[in-house]
Amino acid sequence: MSIALVIPDRKLDQLQQKLQQQLPGVSIEIWPEINKPEAVDFAVVWRQPANSLTAFPNLKALQSFGAGVDSILVDPALPDVPLARIVDPDLTRSMLNYLHGVLLHYQLRFDQFAAQQQKQQWKARSPRKIQQLCVLGLGELGKAAVLYFQALGYQLSGWSASAKQIAGVACYAGLNEFAKAVAEADLVICLLPLTAQTENLLNDQRLSQFKPGAILVNVARGAIVDDLALLQHLDSGQLGAACLDVFRTEPLPAEHPFWQHSAVLLTPHISAVTNADTAVLQIAENYRRVQAALPMFNLVDKQRGY
Repeated sequence: MSIALVIPDRKLDQLQQKLQQQLPGVSIEIWPEINKPEAVDFAVVWRQPANSLTAFPNLKALQSFGAGVDSILVDPALPDVPLARIVDPDLTRSMLNYLHGVLLHYQLRFDQFAAQQQKQQWKARSPRKIQQLCVLGLGELGKAAVLYFQALGYQLSGWSASAKQIAGVACYAGLNEFAKAVAEADLVICLLPLTAQTENLLNDQRLSQFKPGAILVNVARGAIVDDLALLQHLDSGQLGAACLDVFRTEPLPAEHPFWQHSAVLLTPHISAVTNADTAVLQIAENYRRVQAALPMFNLVDKQRGY
């Protein structure tokens, strides 16, 4: 029995070594250099090439190397085996630090002061009044964000596909309640999974339901946002600003208007990066569970997409 690491365009030597320390005696190989494909019964995957997993006829389980699985599920030849994802406290802390930093960036008007600096303008401004936040997506990361900012004294609303309950938070569900969720939010954080239902969810119709001047922060997936609609709402002033960490095409193409837009803050998909040290422990444990014919931790519902 062996493990295949199918994670293209990334140096995997350290991941291989750390897993080997957790699983001595288990063969761990880096795709595409797999000596015995028929011996692979467990694969760690992230953005795997389409059809690449068909090379492993005895595969028992798949483990995502990240919290998201949309790039895995699009494979037309995805094997019909259980799929687990990473639920990592380090990843959650990284995301919360990023979101708090972005909130402070806009609250303290650093975006406006940077623009003033380019014009050599000296103009003091009081902090933005950002008090009401809305979190789209109330899964592991979304709920963590809600509780984090709630503890800091912000007013929170949340929206998800199915009904959720969080003490002290106005939770809404379904498209009919989307407008209610975002209506009073000064800043909206997108933490939704990318599914057939959420692709292009933030289109012209939904962005027009935001509070005038609201700020959008997308740390989920780029395809959830209609790029053209977002640009139009920023140009009209309906939205005050947008911080984007994820994009439809990554790296973001040089010709994309997001690069030059004065109301857009870009970061290169760094809001929550998987920590190999903590992820390895989950991967190794799930491998042991598969060998013992036990269900893996953090299983994904493939039909729902998360």
